[in-house]
Amino acid sequence: MGSASHTVEKIGGTSMSRVHELRDTLLIGDRTGDDLYNRVFVVSAFGGITNLLLEHKKSGEPGVYAAFAAGEDDHAWMAALDRASDAMIAAHRNVLDHPGDIERADAFVRDRLVGAKNCLIDLQRLCSYGHFRLSEHMLQTRELLSGLGEAHSAFVTTLMLQRAGVTARFVDLSGWRDEGEVSLEERITGAMEGVDPASEMPIVTGYAQCREGLMREFDRGYSEVTFSKLAALTGAREAIIHKEFHLSSADPNLVGHEAVRKLGRTNYDVADQLSNLGMEAIHPKAAKTLRQSGVSLRVTNAFEPHDPGTLIDDQPAEEAAVEIVTGLDLFALELFEQDMVGAKGYDAAILEALTRHKVRIVSKVSNANTITHYVDTSLKVLRRVEKDLAERYPSAQVTSRAVAMAAAVGRDLTGLAVLSRGLAALADNGLEAIGATQGPRPVEVQYIVERDMLKPAIKALHGALVEGNDQFIRKAA
Repeated sequence: MGSASHTVEKIGGTSMSRVHELRDTLLIGDRTGDDLYNRVFVVSAFGGITNLLLEHKKSGEPGVYAAFAAGEDDHAWMAALDRASDAMIAAHRNVLDHPGDIERADAFVRDRLVGAKNCLIDLQRLCSYGHFRLSEHMLQTRELLSGLGEAHSAFVTTLMLQRAGVTARFVDLSGWRDEGEVSLEERITGAMEGVDPASEMPIVTGYAQCREGLMREFDRGYSEVTFSKLAALTGAREAIIHKEFHLSSADPNLVGHEAVRKLGRTNYDVADQLSNLGMEAIHPKAAKTLRQSGVSLRVTNAFEPHDPGTLIDDQPAEEAAVEIVTGLDLFALELFEQDMVGAKGYDAAILEALTRHKVRIVSKVSNANTITHYVDTSLKVLRRVEKDLAERYPSAQVTSRAVAMAAAVGRDLTGLAVLSRGLAALADNGLEAIGATQGPRPVEVQYIVERDMLKPAIKALHGALVEGNDQFIRKAA
């Protein structure tokens, strides 16, 4: 690879569905000659494709993987594969103009999906023998299917750019038909060997097949892990994530476009808090990779390429301020036991049950005889946890309720009285907090409210803590 004057830039799935628009703004726009290059792009699958290949991220509706894993009949997963194929073809026909490019993209989809279909049929046949278990191969199956989406979008984007006169190169990290196992680092360095970002534009798949198995730890957050590792290994000048919006002080559709403020600058600490609240600027493991390699991160609006967006690095705040107000729906899982006072083991047992059922803990509070965990999960899974705990502690009261958490986040909240001002703002707007928490590190204050009160709570908190914060801003020491 060339010198460390290049950037590594990621485009998400929703933006990828408008990649033909990005061609005229972000990818090419008014750039010519050498200005087109020294940019490496990591792409996600076109919007909705990964849902069809795996399962719908929000609704859980089965895709190819979920139907195959259910194992009820071949028709279900084959029909799902046909739906994914049709959607992939429709996606690239919405992007490509030239008949020759469309023909090549059609052939690419047929080759990859027929190959995947044959692989799944062979796997079923192999596992019909008693010595082989299908369950032992499901993680690899999930990775195989997921990688189809990124390979397709990267190939199509490369065709589109080449047609526009850009020296673009398709860099496939998906390991399609590769033999042998390699680490993630070996996969990336091997694929980038001989690539010169100064004279060509690499379009890299967001999925990378490797010995570690990205989906084992990151599941559908793998593209950001690939992106961060690529930036670190190639010594990028900067890592950039292009979204469809600016990283702002709140959802503009909620508090008003005139009221929100673009962050402009924040740090990885705030990014971690946002990730915990389900508002990922970047996966926390990906952020760690960038932070340790000394690569700063920038989050921009993909459709406003001349706006610098928000820089995320390790620098502390110059002024104490609330930077973002956000929130999410949760369940409050509460265990009350009169005999808990002075006894040990309750907390460990609850954590063991939550871990076993893969429940994400967002926050927790406790007192002498009550432990409450605020968790992000489905009601179905939560009922299983309740059952386990009730059996473990038959004299305890194990209950849960639907709630929401609004949070005020900033690099430094010292001296701003965020907790009390936030509670006052909620009360002034006729809202009641079920609970509120502020830790000793001045980066976040959490307010628990009834679930149907989350949106008005965020608006009230943003009005008081961000829009009305100027008189409280304090110069950081």
